[in-house]
Amino acid sequence: MTTQMKDEPLSPDDRDFVTALASGLDVILAFDHANPRMTLSEVAAKTGMNRARARRFLLTLNSLGYVRKQNRHFELAPRTLQLGYAFLSANNYRTVIQQHLEDITAQIGESSSLGVLDDNDVIYVARSAAPHRLMAIALSVGTRLPAVATSMGRVLLAQLPEAELEALLETATLKHYTERTIVDKDELRVRLRQVRQQGYCIVDQELDSALRSLAVPAFDANGTLLGAINVSTNAARIDLATLTERFLPLLQEKTRQIAIQVS
Repeated sequence: MTTQMKDEPLSPDDRDFVTALASGLDVILAFDHANPRMTLSEVAAKTGMNRARARRFLLTLNSLGYVRKQNRHFELAPRTLQLGYAFLSANNYRTVIQQHLEDITAQIGESSSLGVLDDNDVIYVARSAAPHRLMAIALSVGTRLPAVATSMGRVLLAQLPEAELEALLETATLKHYTERTIVDKDELRVRLRQVRQQGYCIVDQELDSALRSLAVPAFDANGTLLGAINVSTNAARIDLATLTERFLPLLQEKTRQIAIQVS
């Protein structure tokens, strides 16, 4: 007898849900930029597990080569990169898009990235960096930023069905990153409708007071959303007119080329 795969995500109380696997992934994801090395107690606190449970997962991950133990501290091992590489290699469109991102940087001298939506965050999955640094944190493949406060994030949110968007906004935390950040959900809904209608998004100094960015959605030849492509600039150096009159046509042309090349 063949078991049919379910279309909807499993709930944690479903008999097919593997709690141990979910907990192991929670332990891996507990390590981040702010917490690269943690003690057993810190991992337990960050994941909401008791010490005994956290210890079992850490030791198992250590034996599998995904976590390293140094005295009292644990940290991720290089083998965890294989998890990200599996995603990148399975999505072969990344090579095509990477070339277009590098072309954008070569033409305008600004950083360009591809991001995808993951719950309330946008994750960088490809990037072409300009020499100048725009934010206090270093942006690279794997970086997560709040979708509600970024141009790529808002472009991706605007592509969601209304019910899915509303469910996501219900759990989203809107906070002031700068004095310009939108923290009212009704105002954000208006902005997202505007983004959906015009097909692009500009976020002006809402995540960082020095950052101004522009993003457009990227689709494959079948109309499937691949992610969002952006250009991030220094707000003191690049004005809004340059974004819309020079950079926007370039990004739109690149996404047209991507739609032809990626099936």
